[in-house]
Amino acid sequence: MTLNAEIIAIGDEITSGQLLDTNSQWLSLRLEELGIRPLYHSTVGDELQPCADVFRQAIERADVVVASGGLGPTADDLTRDALALATGRPLELDAGSLEYIRGFFARYKRPMPPQNERQAMFPSGSRVILNPRGTAPGIDLEVSREGRPPCRVFVLPGVPAEMFELWNASVAPAIRALPGPRRVIRRRRIHCFGAGESQIESMLPDLIRRGRQPTVGITASKATITLRIVAEGDSEAECDAAIEPVAATIRQCLGTLVFGEEDEELQHAVLRQLRHRGQTLASVEWATAGTVADWLGHVDNAAGVYRGGLVVNDETACRSALGISADVAGCDSDAEGFVRTMAIACRARFAADYGLAIGPFPRSGLAADTPRKVQAALATADGVQMSKLSIGLHPALLHTYCAKQVLNFVRLAVL
Repeated sequence: MTLNAEIIAIGDEITSGQLLDTNSQWLSLRLEELGIRPLYHSTVGDELQPCADVFRQAIERADVVVASGGLGPTADDLTRDALALATGRPLELDAGSLEYIRGFFARYKRPMPPQNERQAMFPSGSRVILNPRGTAPGIDLEVSREGRPPCRVFVLPGVPAEMFELWNASVAPAIRALPGPRRVIRRRRIHCFGAGESQIESMLPDLIRRGRQPTVGITASKATITLRIVAEGDSEAECDAAIEPVAATIRQCLGTLVFGEEDEELQHAVLRQLRHRGQTLASVEWATAGTVADWLGHVDNAAGVYRGGLVVNDETACRSALGISADVAGCDSDAEGFVRTMAIACRARFAADYGLAIGPFPRSGLAADTPRKVQAALATADGVQMSKLSIGLHPALLHTYCAKQVLNFVRLAVL
C-alpha cells in the first residue's frame, strides 16, 4: 500500500471564498509524481483551535501532511501556533532564521517590524526550510505515532511563487527520501461529448465498478464527460500497460462520442481533423456571441486552418457583414433558410473549405426551463449540412453549451 497524504489550505480568504485555492491542486499533482497518494484535502480558517484540530486529525490519518498559508507576521497568522498546539511542542526561537529575516529587510534598506520576529518561531524539533524569496521560512516536523511510523509534516508559505520554490528545493527531495512503500501513479483522461454520464456509464460494462484496477472515474463539466483512468504500479511502463487496454475499450464502446484526451477540448479536435485533411474553416455567430471564434482562435497553430469569424447580433448587421440581399427571406419567416444562406456567404467571404453559421436564439419570452432551438449550418463545396440544436440548460450555460454543440456538429461532419 502506497504512502498517503493530506493537504491543508489555511486562511480566512480561502474559507470565505474570496480566494480560490490553487495551491492544493498543485501540491496534489506534485505528490502523485513522487508516488504519494493525496487522500484528503482540508481547508481551515485563521483560528487557533480549529487549525490545531485539523493538524491533529491529518497527522492521525496521513503519512505525509503538507500545509500552506498562515506563516506571515500578523496576528491572524496562526499556523505555527496551531501546529505547536496539535503536537504538544512548544514554540522556540531559531536564531539563524531570525538573523536571515533581519538580513532580508536590511537588503532592502527597511527596518524590520518587531512582529516579524514571530516568523523565526518553530515548534520544538522542527527543521527550518529556508525561504530565499520572502520572510516566511517553512517548517519540516516529524511527529511520532504510537505503533506506527511517524508522520512527516511540511508547512509552506501560501504565496504560490514562494511555495513552489521551497517545494522544489527542499520538500520534494525530503519526501523522495522517506522510507515506506512507494508506487508510481499514472492517469489518463478521455473526453466525450454527445451523451450524459448515466448513458456513457451504461455503455461501459463493468469499467466504472469500484475496486477494479485500473480505476475508472466519470465526471461531467459543462456537458463534457471525462473518463479518468488511474493505475498504480512499480514503474511507468507497468502503469501504461495497464491503462492502454482500458482506454482502447472505452474508445471501442463509445466510438465517435470520444473526441480527445488530457487537455484537449472540442476546438482542438475540430482543428486537428481539418489540419489533417488540409482544409480550412470560417464562422459567423449569432447565438454564441463569438464564443466559437474565441475558442478556435486561441488554439495553438490555429492560423492556416481557422481563417476567422464574424459576430453579429441582429439580422441587419448579418446581412450587411455577409452581403445577403434583401430578397432572401429573413429569420422570422425562414430561420433554417436564412442560416443556410449565412453559411454559404461566410464560406465565400473567407474563401474557406467550410463555412459555419450559427443562428439566433429564439426571441425572449420563453420559460427558463424551455429548450432553445438554434439552427446551425455548415457549408462546403458539395452543399450544406443543417443541425437544429436543442439547448435546454441553465441560462448561464447557454453560450457555452451551444458553442460545444456547434463544434461537435462540425467535428462529426468533418469525420
